[in-house]
Amino acid sequence: MSRPTTSEAVSAAVHPIVPGFHPDPSVCRVGDDYYLAHSSFEYFPGAPLFHSRDLVSWRRIGNILDRRGQFLRGDGRPSGGVYGPTLRHHDGRFYYVTTNVGDPGSGQTIVSAEDPAGDWSDPILVPRAVGIDPDLAWDEDGTCYLTWAGTVATDDGDTGNGVWQGRLDLKTGDFEAPPYLVWQGSGLAHPEAPHQYRIGGRWYLLLAEGGTERGHSVTIARADRPEGPYEACPHNPVLTHRSTPHPVQNTGHADLVETASGEWAAVYLGVRPGGFTPSFHVLGRETFLAGVDWVDGWPVFVEDRYTFTPDPTGFEDDFTGAALDLRWVSPASEPERLATPRPGGGLDLRDPGDRSPGLLCARVTDLRWEAEAVFAGSGRFEVRIDDRHRYGLVFAGGEVRAEARIGGVRAELGSVAAAGDAVLRIAAVECDAETMTAYGPDDIVLSVDGAELARLDGRYLSTEVATGFTGRMLGVGAAGDDSHLRRFAYRPV
Repeated sequence: MSRPTTSEAVSAAVHPIVPGFHPDPSVCRVGDDYYLAHSSFEYFPGAPLFHSRDLVSWRRIGNILDRRGQFLRGDGRPSGGVYGPTLRHHDGRFYYVTTNVGDPGSGQTIVSAEDPAGDWSDPILVPRAVGIDPDLAWDEDGTCYLTWAGTVATDDGDTGNGVWQGRLDLKTGDFEAPPYLVWQGSGLAHPEAPHQYRIGGRWYLLLAEGGTERGHSVTIARADRPEGPYEACPHNPVLTHRSTPHPVQNTGHADLVETASGEWAAVYLGVRPGGFTPSFHVLGRETFLAGVDWVDGWPVFVEDRYTFTPDPTGFEDDFTGAALDLRWVSPASEPERLATPRPGGGLDLRDPGDRSPGLLCARVTDLRWEAEAVFAGSGRFEVRIDDRHRYGLVFAGGEVRAEARIGGVRAELGSVAAAGDAVLRIAAVECDAETMTAYGPDDIVLSVDGAELARLDGRYLSTEVATGFTGRMLGVGAAGDDSHLRRFAYRPV
């Protein structure tokens, strides 16, 4: 697992426990072991999965959706694919439920496994549950409840909006009775991300509201039965950073877990914006941790309860292993379609010819960093938010070119001759702004063998400019028929 390098303890309220593009966290505990899963949008393999014994130090153990039969590519568009999930353990088995918005006819997707680090099952689909952010919960007699945000097609052909629920047959994906509306939230925009819990004889329904931007909030309600009626917490929202100077913003999409010692905690997403107003976040939505106390039957988030010393994020990869590291994913394609390990190390890269960007990608996990890719023959290296917002270097025809794309504008920024191996470097450095209003989150420097070719404004590779739900990724790909990646290195600065 990757975390910025520091020798000092930090608060889990200001430093993510899982940094970089790891949104929509869902957590469950089995004995002394905690498991944490995320959404991953268009990137495959999908649904990164982590393990911990202490809630603050997480090790990646797999990708839940690692076969295309579990995660159909669909249109492959940026910020499509796998949306907000729930990870649960019931009766000796793990369950992961999510929405693949690239395959709209599937409704909700459920996979399961006895060993979370092993193979997960083929999916059970719930096509009648139309919407996003599904949740699974079970009552004492074993009845399974699927709860989600969106719409439902009823037997008489009507549809409705809100947070819906139905008693589900997990073997078939059919509802045992018509689904029903359970709650429409506290009145903020976009009630979504429902998680349901049975705690102390009551049923609780936790939501995200306000949208996943600066107004993001966590709200909660309770009822005597899973289907309600639900009573809203008088102190809603129970977590939000809206209209505050807190360095972590957009907080929401929380999930509760009871610890092995009988206390409670919550994981939630947030962003770390920088630069002049309205400020810009570039790493996507990251995962943070809070303690939870129960007061008068309602949860109270204690954001500064956990401190930890982050592990290093830096890594080097010469691709000598039998398989790619779990960090490597591909947008709208599969890593094996565009990269083949070479005996002795390195990767041969090729254009997959599948309407994808043709990139092997790893998440950026730090606010300041540098990375290098060493190519023989040819190759390309870029930092990106999506296909239309990216800066990079292309090595082909005996030269290296610096290129940028911002929306519909493409530019070649300079070039330098290159022979033999080419060491392509990209770095995120402190912004060098001429005016206050030009101050962004960082500058991106593109260089070759120490020669700087371009220094670019980092604001254009932010969510506030590019929109969407993902974060910055570092991508390598082919730039001809002789593209060979010898080595890749990433270092926090």
